[in-house]
Amino acid sequence: MKAFQTISPVDGSVYVERTYATEKEVDSALDKASQAQRGWRETSVEDRAGYCAKAIEYFQENVSEIAEELTWQMGRPIRYTPLEVKGGFRERALHMIKIASDALADVQVTSPNDFRKFIRKEPLGTVLILSPWNYPYLTSVNVIIPALMSGNTVILKHSEQTPLCAERYAAAFEYAGLPDGVFQYLHISNDQVRGIIHDPRIAQVSFTGSVEGGKAIQKAVGERFISAGLELGGKDPAYVRHDAKLSHAVENLVDGAFFNSGQSCCGIERIYVHETLFKAFVDGFIDLTRQYVVGDPTVQETTLGPMVRGKAAERAQKFIDGALARGARALIGDSDFPTVAPPYFNPQVLIDTDHSMEVMIEECFAPIAAIMPVRDDEEAIRLMNDSRYGLTASIWTEDEERAIAIGDRTEAGTWYMNRCDYLDPALAWTGVKNSGKGCTLSALGYEQLTRPKSYHLKLV
Repeated sequence: MKAFQTISPVDGSVYVERTYATEKEVDSALDKASQAQRGWRETSVEDRAGYCAKAIEYFQENVSEIAEELTWQMGRPIRYTPLEVKGGFRERALHMIKIASDALADVQVTSPNDFRKFIRKEPLGTVLILSPWNYPYLTSVNVIIPALMSGNTVILKHSEQTPLCAERYAAAFEYAGLPDGVFQYLHISNDQVRGIIHDPRIAQVSFTGSVEGGKAIQKAVGERFISAGLELGGKDPAYVRHDAKLSHAVENLVDGAFFNSGQSCCGIERIYVHETLFKAFVDGFIDLTRQYVVGDPTVQETTLGPMVRGKAAERAQKFIDGALARGARALIGDSDFPTVAPPYFNPQVLIDTDHSMEVMIEECFAPIAAIMPVRDDEEAIRLMNDSRYGLTASIWTEDEERAIAIGDRTEAGTWYMNRCDYLDPALAWTGVKNSGKGCTLSALGYEQLTRPKSYHLKLV
C-alpha cells in the first residue's frame, strides 16, 4: 500500500505516517455517503444543528492536544494555535448553525388564492472538501458545517501536511453521534482526487489552495455538470491614507503581514502609504517587526515559527533577491534577528519597490512586506487593482464615506476599513479574478451547497 509522511517543520522529523486509501476503500466511502445522504436529508435542521454543535464541543474540550498537533504539523507557534480552535473555528461554526433555519427556509412567492408557489432549497448530495494546511480548521469549517446543515453528506480530504485534522473531525462527529456515513475523511493522492471528482456520486467540490490546483479542479469538474467552490489565495493590498491613525495601522498591518509566517491567503503582502505618512509608517513598521521572536514554535515565547517546509523558505528568499536586484532595499538586516536556516525564515520589509518586481505582483505566501508611497487615492486604487488576484483589500482612514467610495472601485471580494486578515462569518467570503469563485460563510454560503427546486401548485 502506498503511504505518505508528514515532515514536521519544527525539527524535520516524521510526525505522521499514513497509507493512502485503497480504491476499494474509496468506493466504499462514496457508497456509504450516498446511502447515508438519503436519510440525512430527511433529518430536521434542528437535529442536524444538535449533532454539529456537539461536535464543536469536542474540539473545545480537546483544545490543548489539537493545538499541539497543529504546531507540530505546520509550524505555527503554540502560543497561537489554540486560538484557531477556540476563536475563529468556533465562531464560524456556531454562526452557520445559528442561521441555518432561516438560510434554508422555503422562499415563498406571492400568488392567487387558487395557487401555492414556493422555492425549496434542496441538498446537493455528497460534497467533496479539499482543505489546505495553513489554516486547516478555519478553511475546512467554512464548508463542513454548512454542508452538513444543508442535508449533504461530506467527504473530507485534508492536506498531507495536516492529516490529523481530518481525523480530529471524524473523532468529533463520532463523539456527537452523527449517523454513520454522513461525515467521512479519506487520505488519498492527487490522482485519486481526480478520480473521485469524476464519480457521479460526488455532487459538489470545495477546494482551497493554489491557482494551479484550482485550475486542475476546474478542469476536472468541467467534464461534469456540477459546481466547484474555489478559494485560490491572494496578493492582498492595504492603503494607508493621509488621515489614517498611524499607530493603529502599523500595529495591525505588521500582524496582518507576518502572522502565521505570512502563510495566509488573505495576509497583507503589499502596502501603499500616502507619501506624507510614508517615513513615519515605515519607521513604526520596522520597530514593531524587530520585536518578533523567531524560533522553536513549541516554546511559548516564540511569535514567528518556521515556514511549512524548506522549499517555501527558499522560494521566499528568491522574491527578496529578485527585488533587491531590481533596486529594492531591505530594511531588516542580519543584526536584527539571529541567523536561521530553512524552513525557518526571518521577516523582511522592502521599500523602493515597484510593480516590475515579482514581490509586488505574485503571491509570496511568506513573511515579506513590500511598502510603496503613493500620491493620492487615484494612484492607490490603480496599484491595488494592478493584480491578477482579488481576495481582500483594506483601507486605513478616518473617512468612512471615502472608504466606501474607494471600496466600490477596488477589485476584491472583501473590503476592510481599519482592519485586515479577518473573516466575519456573517459576511460572504469570496474572491474575484484568480482568487477564485464561489462563496462560503454568511447566508449566501448556503446557496452554493443547495439547489433551488420550484413548487407550483394549483389548488382545485
